[in-house]
Amino acid sequence: MNYHLAVDGISLTLVLVTSITAVSSVLFSWDVANSASGGQLLQSGNNPPHQSASRSGWVTQPVDATGCPSAAKRVDQRSNEFFFWLLLVVGGSFGVFLSADLFLLFVFYELVIVPKYFLIAIWGSTNKEYGAMKLTLYSFFGGALVFIGIIAAYVTAGSLDLNELAQFRFTPQLQSWAFPVLFIGFAVLAGIWPLHTWAPTGHVAAPTAGSMLLAGIVMKLGAYGGLRVAMNLFPQGFQMWSSWIAILAVIGIVYAAAVALRQRDLKFVIGYSSVSHMGFVLLGLATANVLGVSGAVLQMFSHGVIGALLFAVAGRMIYRRTHTRDLDELSLMELNRALPFASFVFVIASAASMGIPGFSGFAAEITILIGVWKTFPIAVWITGAGMVLVAAFTLRALKRSFFDTAVEEGQNVKGVTTLNREALEPITVPEKLGAVLLMFATLAIGIYPKFLLDRIVPAVEAMRFLKTGG
Repeated sequence: MNYHLAVDGISLTLVLVTSITAVSSVLFSWDVANSASGGQLLQSGNNPPHQSASRSGWVTQPVDATGCPSAAKRVDQRSNEFFFWLLLVVGGSFGVFLSADLFLLFVFYELVIVPKYFLIAIWGSTNKEYGAMKLTLYSFFGGALVFIGIIAAYVTAGSLDLNELAQFRFTPQLQSWAFPVLFIGFAVLAGIWPLHTWAPTGHVAAPTAGSMLLAGIVMKLGAYGGLRVAMNLFPQGFQMWSSWIAILAVIGIVYAAAVALRQRDLKFVIGYSSVSHMGFVLLGLATANVLGVSGAVLQMFSHGVIGALLFAVAGRMIYRRTHTRDLDELSLMELNRALPFASFVFVIASAASMGIPGFSGFAAEITILIGVWKTFPIAVWITGAGMVLVAAFTLRALKRSFFDTAVEEGQNVKGVTTLNREALEPITVPEKLGAVLLMFATLAIGIYPKFLLDRIVPAVEAMRFLKTGG
């Protein structure tokens, strides 16, 4: 059996974000606070062994964000298994991004499903079995559609080499149904509306490292597959369906942002934020022009590091220490004083997520919007409403988590005491290193996006759907 590996500017960008996210997720799973451990890898950040804070003061049993006792396992209980599954996700993702053989790409794509399930089902919290199963079922559904598209391509062209398939002229009739089957199959994992509901549930249920991998890596697999396989192999089918992709993307951007604005659980806010930001990726792909598609690839990198950073703060820095993600409860804890480094990191992550100039989110989204203006100008106006909602829910989460003045103004609910700041474990060195790595990535690309765009643009220009109608 022959197989082919290849790398271009698109896959190189995604290999880079995978590497950064993988390293940071390991750092955020590293606990050196306990001197007896000798720097041993200990826990996922979901259920520390010490006491936690709630509305009634100090409690002795860990609780999740809904107030229910957490059943999550600590990573030190089965640490070898945890990091085996984590590395399998990373390795499978590398395989997807580097495969030039369609069957090999599919094998690696499906390989990622199994470790995702175990990471959530064993070490997760907050309805972890439900979240793991829902993610797995959606993934298998998408995988089944992808497999049908692969069979159609192979039977027609007699090859699984992506370069050969890209040169083969499939009939318009085949492309008219094979493209949507393949693209939707991949887009399920990218969180396309209305097949997005696995994402918030999976993010919330996953351990911190798992949430970081889902946002930083796994959701990019779907967008990459849609671009590399569906769009490049079936350009005429893409032209037939691109407007519908744009419509679904815009709905996803606005809808997910509106839902995020109504959430009380911080991880649900970030989970819906991921769906909204991935909508920008899908919208950029739908433009079928160099700027839009290049911006979409840049957004994959940008959201990868920003999403991972947001989940690291919410899951590891906040929830691990306070055992709550409820914004109403967090607003009473004065965490900007208790955890100043976490506060600083969340400000940076929030600014990047809102697309403030100087961060990668701005560079990616402005590139996408310029491309969108050339193809779907009305979508820019609608997307603008989504961007306002993104800023609204991000600022709300930031204020409620760290900078709410209710306690200072004496507006706290009767019977609720301010969190004893001295009781909180300080931010550890590995946590700081992981945060610095992710912050550096979004700042570096935000200041100098040309570093990635110089590699992305030539790869996009070489793709078939930009050159020919079929």
